[in-house]
Amino acid sequence: MQNSPTYTLLEATNWKDYELLDSGDGLKLERFGKYIFARPESQAMWSRALPHKDWDAAHAVFQPTAEESGGHWIEKKNLPAKWEMSYPLPNVGDIKFEVMTTPGRHLGVFPEVASHWDFMADLVRKAGRPVKVLNLFGYTGLASLAAAAAGAQVTHVDASKKSVSWARDNQSLSGLSEKPIRWIVEDAIKYMQREEKRGMKYDGIILDPPKFGRGPKGEVWEVYKSLPNLFEICRACLSDNPLFVIATLYAVRASAIHVAQALDEVMKNHKGNIDSGELVTRETSANRLLSQAVYARWSSK
Repeated sequence: MQNSPTYTLLEATNWKDYELLDSGDGLKLERFGKYIFARPESQAMWSRALPHKDWDAAHAVFQPTAEESGGHWIEKKNLPAKWEMSYPLPNVGDIKFEVMTTPGRHLGVFPEVASHWDFMADLVRKAGRPVKVLNLFGYTGLASLAAAAAGAQVTHVDASKKSVSWARDNQSLSGLSEKPIRWIVEDAIKYMQREEKRGMKYDGIILDPPKFGRGPKGEVWEVYKSLPNLFEICRACLSDNPLFVIATLYAVRASAIHVAQALDEVMKNHKGNIDSGELVTRETSANRLLSQAVYARWSSK
């Protein structure tokens, strides 16, 4: 590899509104704001550390079905339709966002990626120049808000109109409505193909793709088939002096080594450093680490 890699177990340690309370027996117990949830976690192959009474205190439990990511929430205590959380970006300030239960077992935030928000916000803040950031598969916009709050001009792309609407609400809630964020509802590859033809360039790119998905017009995304093509287009859309590229993969068999090597290929014309490894969350009950995703990220610093 041309860019020397390091391997890291990366924790998001600045959370106040989120906590992994416990895990085990294929489940995890989490606090989002003041509400507690139990969700499936296949990698929690150990026994629970907390007693059953603590698990029974959950406001809702997700009951999965045989279909991947399918299922429904069983509400055990009264929950609001949505509630507010915040995250403190070091040397930047809080970003605020709405959280709610969804049919796909998620709640609108992936807490473990907050370490990436810190990383890129710090790079943007210290860049000393205008920075253009592209957030692909941007979901509810928290990475976009972090980059914009630090001073970047952001383009946010997601195939889900609902997610982009949610992200815009989060922008308003965070008091960042005047920040330059373009919200795009589009298939990631189709959008990037147009950007390449237009000669658009970005200083930072965030890739957080799903394992499988569909675009607004039925376009099929399959990570192993689609990601190499997207990586190639992203390389063509990098500025001459890029600041960072971040790739995070969930629920796939690829290791961090594979993601790092693919990213090294993307960045072969640029000198910098690649950090790769796992995004992990530490329990407050037994101090165990729960691996959530693999990642690789390149920076010029």
